[in-house]
Amino acid sequence: MTSDEPVQQGQTDVLDPARANALLATLNRTERFDVGAPLPPFFHQIYFWEALPPEHLGRDGHPQVGQGIVPDMGLPRRMWAGGRLEFKSPLKVGHKARKVTLLESTHRKQGRSGALAFVTLRHEIWQGDTLCVVEWQDLVYREDPDPARDQPVVAQARRDAETQQDLVPDSTLLFRYSALTFNGHRIHYDAEYARDIEGYPGLVVHGPLLAQLLMLKAQDELGALDTFAFRGVSPLTHNEHASLCRNGTDLWVSGSDGRLIMSAQV
Repeated sequence: MTSDEPVQQGQTDVLDPARANALLATLNRTERFDVGAPLPPFFHQIYFWEALPPEHLGRDGHPQVGQGIVPDMGLPRRMWAGGRLEFKSPLKVGHKARKVTLLESTHRKQGRSGALAFVTLRHEIWQGDTLCVVEWQDLVYREDPDPARDQPVVAQARRDAETQQDLVPDSTLLFRYSALTFNGHRIHYDAEYARDIEGYPGLVVHGPLLAQLLMLKAQDELGALDTFAFRGVSPLTHNEHASLCRNGTDLWVSGSDGRLIMSAQV
């Protein structure tokens, strides 16, 4: 970070039950919420939109770096690499909430795939005087792909799942999740951009969407969550067959080829 002073921003939003119910329908869940119901873990992602006009967006559809809380690290490709959450008190559907975001750290390094820049944001979600959620969001910025570089070795997923759920994310799921989170990142809906500019074989499934599915699986099977941490390992593209897996308090997403896509811990 270039300054001793923390960089911070704040937003307020009403946790509209219609939006929460739209996400439930998108995820093929049968619950529906009225005002006052507890919001499921990570559903705060569909609120606190940063709605900017087109001239303030980068080539990838995200808000331009350097104009807000995220500095310009000089690298064009953005990935949500992982995060950690503490659930301190349930957020209430239909009530106003306040989100405070702090730029916690930035640093650069040289990896096998080229230059990398890491940005960590800390979000606090409040309702009234109650701190409900603390979230650390880890972002990675990278160079454009170079086909001449050696490709990294793909990590393999565990094979000892106690419970397992099939997942085949289609383009409709990706579109609806992008719409509900107001996520303009073109790798999730623009196949030509994803392939030709960022080097993916297809539309990329959102990392937070996979984390959301793992959190709901953990809550369904283990009860209310106090903490959750996740890390993206390799991308999943639309129409790929994958599995949501759990063994004890460890969760992961594996591809049909056995590769590890995401790991998580409750």
